[in-house]
Amino acid sequence: MLSNSTAPAPNLMRLAVLILNWNRAEDTIHCVHSVQEWLQPEDAIWVIDNHSTVEDRAQLQQNLSGKVTFIFSDTNLGFAGGNNLGLQAAMAAGHEAILLLNNDATVDGTAVSQLLNLLQNQPNLGMVGPEMWDGNRMLSAGGGDIGLTINTHLQKPLAAGELRQVAYVPGTCIFVRTAVLQQIGLLDEAYFFSGEVADLCARARQQGYEAAILGGTRAYHQIERSARQRHQLHIYYVLRNRFLYVQKFHASQRLRLFRQWSLVGGRIWLEALLRRNWPRARAAALAIWDGWNGRFEGQNARVTKGEIA
Repeated sequence: MLSNSTAPAPNLMRLAVLILNWNRAEDTIHCVHSVQEWLQPEDAIWVIDNHSTVEDRAQLQQNLSGKVTFIFSDTNLGFAGGNNLGLQAAMAAGHEAILLLNNDATVDGTAVSQLLNLLQNQPNLGMVGPEMWDGNRMLSAGGGDIGLTINTHLQKPLAAGELRQVAYVPGTCIFVRTAVLQQIGLLDEAYFFSGEVADLCARARQQGYEAAILGGTRAYHQIERSARQRHQLHIYYVLRNRFLYVQKFHASQRLRLFRQWSLVGGRIWLEALLRRNWPRARAAALAIWDGWNGRFEGQNARVTKGEIA
């Protein structure tokens, strides 16, 4: 029976909330404050800073208090590596469930309560998440296989209380059972950014755990906040990491799918050239080259010619 309360019910799994920051202190502060509205006494928040500026880090420390623990990385470890620092800390502290939450996303206590209840009562469920919305526009209700298609966001509406098994729960807001991480390991840092959560869900599925979206629960994600970074780096990692995912989970179709993703990248490259969008064209070309040649992990500086570290 799902709870209708505005805050998580007592005696639920101990939850750790991980929020990654990279030169977006204002977003992170707002996100932490929204989480503190429903955080329970046994829960905790970790803010992991991915080598932001001195000013950005100072702003975090000056404006956040209460049950917030900071982890400061000396290098930008990407989404995977940065969150892994928090995952290790949360697991060591004995939390039974972990929420990865983007700093430009929010989720309310009612949804948290329902999702934790579900995770607690269904042992075969490894990961669960809410529907993703941007204002009144649905972004996704889970994702399909990223090795096969470029647009994996499932947008068919769900009825309240309906549970949809999916290939992956978006990393924007995903609840993960700690026991699963102890069994399959953490996020694969070779992805750096994009695809690592789909990879995690795929590895969990290999061990018999499901990933699902619960209808009637929502998280809100302001995607325009990161539009500038998505323009160049996003297309590089989204495209390049398809090659890595295929290599790991579709090895028998490797050549065919590598050709497929090369064609997809080629179209993006050509469209960018026709629009004289040289940074995007460069990102697409490098993604194909690196995918074929197995060059993974973080490539920010190389893709942006040193503009973004």
